[in-house]
Amino acid sequence: MQAWQVHEIGEPGEVMSLADVERPTPGEGQVLLKVRAANVNFPDALMCRGQYQVRPPLPFTPGVEICGETEDGRRVLANPALPYGGFAEYAVADAAGLRSAPDALDDAEAAALHIGYQTGWFGLHRRAGLEAGETLLVHAAAGGVGSAAVQLGKAAGATVIGVVGGGGAKAAVARELGCDVVIDRREQDVIAAVKEATGGRGADVIYDPVGGEAYAQSTKVVAFEGRIVIVGFASGAIPSPALNHALVKNYSVLGLHWGLYNTRNPKLVQHCHEQLLELAARGAVKPLVSERVPLSGAAGAVQRVADGVTTGRVAVLPAAENGAAA
Repeated sequence: MQAWQVHEIGEPGEVMSLADVERPTPGEGQVLLKVRAANVNFPDALMCRGQYQVRPPLPFTPGVEICGETEDGRRVLANPALPYGGFAEYAVADAAGLRSAPDALDDAEAAALHIGYQTGWFGLHRRAGLEAGETLLVHAAAGGVGSAAVQLGKAAGATVIGVVGGGGAKAAVARELGCDVVIDRREQDVIAAVKEATGGRGADVIYDPVGGEAYAQSTKVVAFEGRIVIVGFASGAIPSPALNHALVKNYSVLGLHWGLYNTRNPKLVQHCHEQLLELAARGAVKPLVSERVPLSGAAGAVQRVADGVTTGRVAVLPAAENGAAA
């Protein structure tokens, strides 16, 4: 089969190489999956750079989220068992972690309903307790993680403020996703704009996959008894919060590492999946897939996500032929 492999640590576009390799052999409790679609996630780039908390042995195949097909023809969602990741024609995954793919979504959309939407659901509902009528602020609202949070926030009945960076294209995407207010951090004063939009009250819940300056802005616009959910640090800067400041407005800073629930509380992961299937079935959420590329385009796709120039999700489709996106 064909698979992308990383033999040394570095930028994805430089260290990912496409090779002919043997199909992986499932271990105990694992299954072999034909990859129908693999979504590109920021952790894929971090793994190539050697900066992710999970460091698979070299060489490894990136790709942490797929829609695949079992040998008996079932369409499923899975997190491949590294080092045999999803940017390949076949991958392996733990049988216990397979989730049914939603009928309402195509392969690329279905694959995108997994990590990003699970993270959003756990962040907004399990950690922050978002309620209807509250105001939700989402940083990087046009990106893969942020776009899921925007849709889930709207589905929960919240007023959603989206912060984007990168001009009119990303702002347009955020509006299309359902943001009630869109703020371009490169052209507007985020703090002033949020205060204006909320009448000076601030946001009840803030969803932050960016860190750095975004976190500093969050502390200045969080409402009394608000909740800041820390999802990641796409900016590359990990903030050191002044915890005495949390006393000023009684706000909470909540960490979220979704992957831990797979071992600590897998029943809750399944419950979340059932909620997402129901939302997808009635059209309340629908992953935004901005690009669909063939397997040969995976390295470039991972690099674009790493560079922060994409919107929504980028999907790799191994079955796409002749270098054309399906």
